[in-house]
Amino acid sequence: MHRRSILWGAVSAFGAAFAASRAGAATDAAPAAKLKVVYHLNDLDKVSFVLGNIQNHFDGVGGPDHVTIALVIHGQALRSFHLSAANPDIARRVAQFSRAGVELAACGNTMKSQKVELKDLLPGLVGVEQGGVVRIAELQSQGYLYLRP
Repeated sequence: MHRRSILWGAVSAFGAAFAASRAGAATDAAPAAKLKVVYHLNDLDKVSFVLGNIQNHFDGVGGPDHVTIALVIHGQALRSFHLSAANPDIARRVAQFSRAGVELAACGNTMKSQKVELKDLLPGLVGVEQGGVVRIAELQSQGYLYLRP
């Protein structure tokens, strides 16, 4: 009876060690895919909140090397990105995000309705002629996760 317990214990230990080594090898062999996220911003009162969320996102995943982020801006929120009206904190964050590789997309339809051109917006923004919501849908079709804080 004692031999059977020893044998069963040895087989169980060997099986557990083998399973653990295979699980470790599986995680080492398959690096996680880089997450892609699109933030949707159209509320003027949420501009600072969304920019803070993007910074928190970078901080939470270890920086821009670990996530691809796009920010699509339309509607009243675009007013905060007008070169003539942007507060210094927003201008600083836009420059920082642009350097980090964030796509900062301004809706072409909103630009027309606000009578602004790309040169009138903060540096780093790009215009999307097809419109902000169309750009969001395109990004989602490319595997981007949609966030609208």
